[in-house]
Amino acid sequence: MGKFPFIIRVYGIYHEVGKGILVSDELVHGKYITKFPGGGLEFGEGTRECLQREMMEETGHEFTVGEHFYTTDFFVASAFDTTSQVVSVYYLMQPVGEFKMELSQDKFDFKIHEHGAQSFRFIPLEEIGSESFTLIIDRKVGELCFERKMNPDSFRDEK
Repeated sequence: MGKFPFIIRVYGIYHEVGKGILVSDELVHGKYITKFPGGGLEFGEGTRECLQREMMEETGHEFTVGEHFYTTDFFVASAFDTTSQVVSVYYLMQPVGEFKMELSQDKFDFKIHEHGAQSFRFIPLEEIGSESFTLIIDRKVGELCFERKMNPDSFRDEK
């Protein structure tokens, strides 16, 4: 199969009352990045399936994927392959059952500092914004989260 010029990424926004928005700190190809949790769409799966799979792989926890939040509406070249365009899809999500996972209070709190290292933490809702994230599309979504912060219930999906 030939190379496609598009990379599709799917991310989740999980807000826990009193804690904030869940983010992932990662070390990817020598770069330290803070992003929303999620990852790449694989051939043969839908976007919601992708997010459920990624969350299980990354956190070991099952999530329900809810309301669509945002899809990239501007051009973004891949940070790691400048010949590809990135399209990202964001959904609100909620854990199935109680969310129990070892979280950090600090950025990039890895046990080992090598490619693929990952840790999770919450950013308080009142602190969320574009400056909270590394990648340009996540920065846009951070701004949108900032706009919603006056109404924390807007992060809840009742579906």
